Amino acid sequence: MTRIARTLLFLVCASAAGCSDGSTGPVAPPPAPPAVLAPNGPISATVGTSLSYDATRGGTVFSDPSGGGLAYSVTFAGPSNGLQAAGSTVSGTPAAPGIVSVTVTATDDKGRTASDRFAIVVFAAGLPTPFLPAVPYPYTDAAAPLPAHFLTVTDGLSVIATDNTPAANPITNEGATLGRVLFYDRRLSANDGTSCASCHVQALGFDDPRQRSVGFAGGLTARHSTALANARFYQRGRFFWDERAATLEAQVLTPVQDATEMGMPLDALVQKLTVTPYYGPLFTQAFGSPTVTSDRVAQALAQYVRSLVSGDSRYDRAIAAGSPTNLVGLSAEEKLGEQLFRSQGCTTCHVTAAQVSDAPHNVGLDLDNPDPGVAGVGVGRFKSPSLRNVAVRRRYMHDGRFTTLAQVIEFYDSGVKPNPGLSSHLRAPDGSPRRMGLSAAEKAAMEAFLRTLTDSTFLTAPKFSNPFPAAP
Repeated sequence: MTRIARTLLFLVCASAAGCSDGSTGPVAPPPAPPAVLAPNGPISATVGTSLSYDATRGGTVFSDPSGGGLAYSVTFAGPSNGLQAAGSTVSGTPAAPGIVSVTVTATDDKGRTASDRFAIVVFAAGLPTPFLPAVPYPYTDAAAPLPAHFLTVTDGLSVIATDNTPAANPITNEGATLGRVLFYDRRLSANDGTSCASCHVQALGFDDPRQRSVGFAGGLTARHSTALANARFYQRGRFFWDERAATLEAQVLTPVQDATEMGMPLDALVQKLTVTPYYGPLFTQAFGSPTVTSDRVAQALAQYVRSLVSGDSRYDRAIAAGSPTNLVGLSAEEKLGEQLFRSQGCTTCHVTAAQVSDAPHNVGLDLDNPDPGVAGVGVGRFKSPSLRNVAVRRRYMHDGRFTTLAQVIEFYDSGVKPNPGLSSHLRAPDGSPRRMGLSAAEKAAMEAFLRTLTDSTFLTAPKFSNPFPAAP
C-alpha cells in the first residue's frame, strides 16, 4: 500500500466507527501524568505549638489527568525538627527555630509522579509584632532637614559633599520605616535570637558595649562592631573597618549571612519574611508590592542606616549659635579642646563638622601586623566611624582595645608605635611616630571637647528606636 493510500485509510477510519478490514482506527494517546497546578508556598509554624498541614491543600496542588486517583507521600530533606509525615499530612510539634524542607509527591494509577517542594518556617515562641505610628516618622531630608552647617563648607569640605547615598536608593520615609523594623527584628537570625540592634545599641551611638560582638550561637566576631551614626557621610562609600563592602547595600546583608553573626542564608531570609504577616504591607508601602527579595531588604536596611544622622549635639548647637570658629555656649575648657583638636591635626582624618573619616589609616596601634586576617584595607589601615557620640561608647578602635576616651587621647599623645604603614599624618619630620606632648590639662580639655559631640536627641529619638515592644 502506498503512503497516500495509507493516509486516506487513516482519515476514513478516523471519521467512522470502523474500517472495512475490521480494524477500529487509531489508538487514543494516554492521559498526561500528574502535574503541579498550585504549588505550596512557605508556611509558618511556632516552636512548641502543634502543627497539622495537608500538603495537597485538599487535593488542589496536583492535577490528575488519568482520573484514577492519586496517592501521596511526604519526605523531608534534612532534619524534620520534630515533624512527621503520614500520607499528605505533615504534623507534629516543632522543637527549634529553623526551616524544614518538605517535598510532597503525587503518584497516579500508572505509577507516574509529580513533586512539589516547599518550606515550613519555624519561629521561636513569643516573638513580638512591631508597633508603628499610623503616619511614618520623617526620615528624608525634606521631612527632616539636615542641620544648616552640614550644608556649609568648612575647612574646604561640607558634610553633605561626603554623602554616599546612591541615586538608585534614596531615603524614603516608608523605606526607612521598613529598614527600622528589619534592623530590630530577631527573625533575621537563624535562631530568632539576634538582630542588627543586638550589636548596635542606640543609647551607645549604635555601637556595641562589648569588645567583640556575640553572634546568634554564642560565637565572637573578629572585630569590634562599628558605630553607625552618620554612616551616610563617607565620601569613599565603602563599609566595614577594612572597607571590604563596596556599598552600604552590600554591607548590611553580610552580618545576616555570616556564620558567626546571624547565620541566615538569603533564600531562607526571604522565606521567613514572606510568611511574617506584617512584612507584606511594609514592603508594599516601601516598594509598591509585597514581594520580599534580598535586594529590597538591603535597600531598606541601607535607607534606615543612612537616616541615622546625628547633628544636634552641644557642638552643633554652638556652631548654629555662632560659627565653626566661634562656638557660642561652650566652656573655655571645651573651646581649648576644640582648638587642640584642630591644631594637633585631628581634623586631617576626622573631617567636616560631623568629624567623619576621610579614608582608612594606619594609626600605629601595633609595631607590625603579623595576622593578615586583621590587616584592614592593607598595611594595617582601617576606616573610622564618625566621632559623633564618641563619649558614650564603651570600646574604641577596630579591636575594641581601649575602654575610655582618656586612653585614646593618651595613645595619640604618646603611644603611637612605629610601623611600616604608619600614616604620614602621625609621623614626625624624621619619620618616627609623632608625639603631641599634651599637658594633663590639655588632655582633659580635648576630652571635654569630644564630650560636646554627644547628641542626646539622637540617642533617644523614637524614629530610631526599637519598634518591638519589650517582653513582659
